[in-house]
Amino acid sequence: MKNKIYLLSLILLLFACTNPDVRKISILETTDIHGAVLAYDFIEKTSISASLASAASYIKKVRGNNDAVILLDNGDNLQGQPVVYYYNFIDTLSPHINAEVMNYLKYDAATVGNHDIEAGHKVYDRLVKEYDFPLLAANAVEIKTGDPYFKPYTIIERNNLRIAVMGLITPAIPSWLPYELYSGIEFRDMEKTAKKWMPVIKAEKPDLIIGLFHSGWDNSENRKRDGYDPDNSGSVAVAFNVPGFDIIFTGHDHRTANETIINTEGDPVLILNGGSRAENIARADVILTGSGRKPVKKITGEIVDVDQYRPDRKYSDRFRKQENVVKEYVDKVITISKRDISSRDAFFGPSAFVEMIHSVQLAVSGADISFAAPLSFDVKISKGPVTVGDMFKLYRFENMLYTVSMTGEEIRKYLEFSYSQWLNTMTGPSDRLIKFRKDDNNNPVLTNGRAWLSNQAYNFDSASGIEYTVDVSKPEGSRIKIISLTGGGHFNPGARYMVAVNSHRGNGGGGHFAKGAGIGSSQLKSRIISSTDKDLRYYILKDLEKRKEVDPLPIYNWKIVPDAWVKKAAPADYKLLFGETM
Repeated sequence: MKNKIYLLSLILLLFACTNPDVRKISILETTDIHGAVLAYDFIEKTSISASLASAASYIKKVRGNNDAVILLDNGDNLQGQPVVYYYNFIDTLSPHINAEVMNYLKYDAATVGNHDIEAGHKVYDRLVKEYDFPLLAANAVEIKTGDPYFKPYTIIERNNLRIAVMGLITPAIPSWLPYELYSGIEFRDMEKTAKKWMPVIKAEKPDLIIGLFHSGWDNSENRKRDGYDPDNSGSVAVAFNVPGFDIIFTGHDHRTANETIINTEGDPVLILNGGSRAENIARADVILTGSGRKPVKKITGEIVDVDQYRPDRKYSDRFRKQENVVKEYVDKVITISKRDISSRDAFFGPSAFVEMIHSVQLAVSGADISFAAPLSFDVKISKGPVTVGDMFKLYRFENMLYTVSMTGEEIRKYLEFSYSQWLNTMTGPSDRLIKFRKDDNNNPVLTNGRAWLSNQAYNFDSASGIEYTVDVSKPEGSRIKIISLTGGGHFNPGARYMVAVNSHRGNGGGGHFAKGAGIGSSQLKSRIISSTDKDLRYYILKDLEKRKEVDPLPIYNWKIVPDAWVKKAAPADYKLLFGETM
């Protein structure tokens, strides 16, 4: 009897596996790799546990256990590690490392990200030709023709299934990047674009429709209504308001999410947000039962922790040569530093770390004044030889350098806005100086005993070229007192000055110009006097290479007052931020 039951079960199982009305497929998605293509951090010069090399092990495992697997990527691959910078700008003749690794892993499609656009036309146009798969972005439109600059969608056929994948990119790019990097392209609204292309995709009669959106996921009630943030919540607007999608993969904000929402037609949509730097892979498993217009779909999602997988040996061996070439590049000594440099002191006053950026910006631009922030929250360049890799610690992002025309009063208001992101209004020396993220009881949010800043450190701009104080005993908006130009020249609120800023800020990033100085985005473009043709890190490297030795010191052109209050509050806040005493 037991043998008969076993035989019957086996027959039923075989029938289910061969039943043409039951079709299965697994979709894997990586996002925001940011150059973590090898199991090595070229900035910190150490092995890393999560990278595309470890993801390769998981991808191989899934393909070994499944007949039908689709592999997708959601953009932001061309910035973050020297390995991609090297093939973006240093060696432009060899095949690009990103094309090589993604072709090796047999990706089926990818959406372009804002940091891919940041690399410039020469880089992403070249990669479109080198990739063995399509690069998508339906809402990145060629101005001359009105057609998508990249492919709007692609159809993938696997396991007797037709799967449509539509790509969309955050339309906020003009707020961050100089037009030269995307000349001839405009970035249109995600929701309107999705509504335009959905009927076209449905005409292809796909069994499954997937959204691959390089835009954040913020599913709070206010994001579903008109007036949503197109950068962080464009995916939400599409998910709720554009019926047709079965699965939407998101990215850009480096978060993870695995949830199912109900769209305006009452249909479920699986949302998967895959984090960043190959630390996670988003996975969707689909079973379709039945044929005809509406087969029954069972869709489940998972966020896979890649950390538990060791780097794939064949993958690592395949790209060992490129790894060694880039190691040699980042290990090149460019100067000798006579002292340690840390970003930590930048939150409490003038900093040698930020002053290095100021000095290069002023030298390259010839501007009167410079605005710059600590782009890395907690990094250190040690005394002794300084390498190319160290400069990626100091300056992690590819930014052009702009020279912008501003009045003295606009400069003051700009700084008022910057310090309002950063410092509390104090009533006495026992108050907190630094703005921390607060919990429901108004206490700093702690992780492993360390507090989180209320705002991003890369928005904490200070100025060089002027002498000023920041009085935290006064309310926001009336703290900044500009005493003079550095060197003693008169500072006139009504006069115009040339100001050096990075292109992210100069395109409106952070809101310093619009919300602070009162210079709106349309007006801001007319204020830009000039731009460099190469990124700021390039000029920092060239500047340091000219010198055999540097002695980085802060220039004490500004300070936070009252002095007694700052001296009392700063040590406690420092310990909260870094877990150590000053």
